[in-house]
Amino acid sequence: MKQLLRLRLTVVAPPSGVAFAVQRGHSGLLAPAIQADGSLVFDFQALVADLDSVPPRLTGEFTQGPPAVRFVYVNSGTCAGQADSPWTRRAKVPLFGIAATQIESALAQSALLQASIRGTGKDGGPACASVPLSSNWSIAIAGR
Repeated sequence: MKQLLRLRLTVVAPPSGVAFAVQRGHSGLLAPAIQADGSLVFDFQALVADLDSVPPRLTGEFTQGPPAVRFVYVNSGTCAGQADSPWTRRAKVPLFGIAATQIESALAQSALLQASIRGTGKDGGPACASVPLSSNWSIAIAGR
């Protein structure tokens, strides 16, 4: 039976005036919650399809890519629905670094897994292509 795993991705220091959204399926978008410090927080879910595979196989409307290298797209500019933006970018945020033990622990504690990325790329525009995590996936109790 598939279980729902709650995930939280924080985009730290995004460039000013650029819209961001997590891609849902082929063309849907999930808007962020904007924090007082300007960071963007996306809460979404993945289905745990196979905890015994390496890496654990996550599926669902937010996951992209082949099972061994699953990721989430963080779209920016026109890809995030901002029609007047000069930017058209997508950042690939890796999910394959999530360990089975982390998933088991998060599910047992009714917790979520959280990570963060930098929102600004080396060129000063929105982050794009495959991006490294600035904080690795870790367990967080929901509501904190």
